[in-house]
Amino acid sequence: MPLTLYGEPGWGSAIVELQLGWYGLDYRFELVGDLVRSAESRAALMPVNPLAQVPTLVLEDGRVMTESAAITLFLADRSGLDDLVPGAAAAERADFLRWLVFFVASIYPTYTFGDDPARFVPEPAGQEGFRLAVDAWRERLYRVAETAAGSPWFLGERFSALDIYAAVLSRWEPGPEWFRTEAPKLAASGAATRRLPALAAIARRNFPDA
Repeated sequence: MPLTLYGEPGWGSAIVELQLGWYGLDYRFELVGDLVRSAESRAALMPVNPLAQVPTLVLEDGRVMTESAAITLFLADRSGLDDLVPGAAAAERADFLRWLVFFVASIYPTYTFGDDPARFVPEPAGQEGFRLAVDAWRERLYRVAETAAGSPWFLGERFSALDIYAAVLSRWEPGPEWFRTEAPKLAASGAATRRLPALAAIARRNFPDA
C-alpha cells in the first residue's frame, strides 16, 4: 500500500502533499471534507486521528503520523536528502528548527482557535471578540516571522520546507493582499515555491486561484 494522506485541498494537508511531491513519493490522497463545519467528516476521520485534524499521514505499514513538523522531519530522514531540512551540520539548521517550530506551535494554532471560536468560547457574545483578538495576534506573529525571513527564500539562498509552509500559509487569513503588503518576503517565497516545476501541479490543485 502507498502512503495515504488524509486532507482537503487548500488545508494544512497541502504542506505535506507538497513535500511528498518534492520527494517524488507515491501516495494516495483521501478527501476528508470540511472538518470545521461537518460533524460527519470529523467522525469519519477520528478512528485514524482522534483529533480529526489534517495533515494525517498513514504509512505503508499502517502506522499513523500527525503534526506537520513531525512529518516534515520524518520525510527528510526517510528521503536521505537534506534539501528541505538542513542536515545536522548545516549552518542553517538552528534557524530552520526555530522557525519550523514557530510556524507550527505559534502561528498554526491561531487557525485552530480562530476558525470556529464556538469550540472554545461557549457564549456567543464573546466569540467575535475572541476571534478578533486571535486574528490580531496572528498578524503580530506573521510580522515577527517576516523580520526573520530572507530572500529569495526564508533561509536566504537556501530553499527549505519553511518555504513550503509559506506557500500554504500565505494563502490563508489574513489573505494574500495582506501578505503582499505586510509580509512581502513571506508572500514572495511562498509564490516562488508554488511556481517550482516539481510543485506547481500540486499547488494548483490546492490553490487554483493563486
